[in-house]
Amino acid sequence: MLTRYEHYAVTEMLGASDTPPRANGALYFGHPWERQAFGVALALSKAGYFEWGAFRGNLIAAIEAWEQTHALDDPSWDYYECWLTALEKTILETGLVTSVDLGAALAAVGEAPPLES
Repeated sequence: MLTRYEHYAVTEMLGASDTPPRANGALYFGHPWERQAFGVALALSKAGYFEWGAFRGNLIAAIEAWEQTHALDDPSWDYYECWLTALEKTILETGLVTSVDLGAALAAVGEAPPLES
């Protein structure tokens, strides 16, 4: 069940270039991490750490960047990879964490090598 804010955020995206994947009309998450990343972005925005529009702008930019370097039918397309890219950029822009801290956290869970500052 979506809260009022979550409903607003998701509804605002309908029909736009950053619309989340859906199955039978409901949001679709293929893996637990996708749902978690979705929830983190909504929770941070709802708590006032960043504006939803700023995150969406970064998401649209991440999608456009992927499209510029891949064929549109490339099977490596992953909406939630773009979501993560946008979330990382947004939290770095707002100063919630530094690139060093984010890189260290990702490395600690085996997701990525540490980011350079």
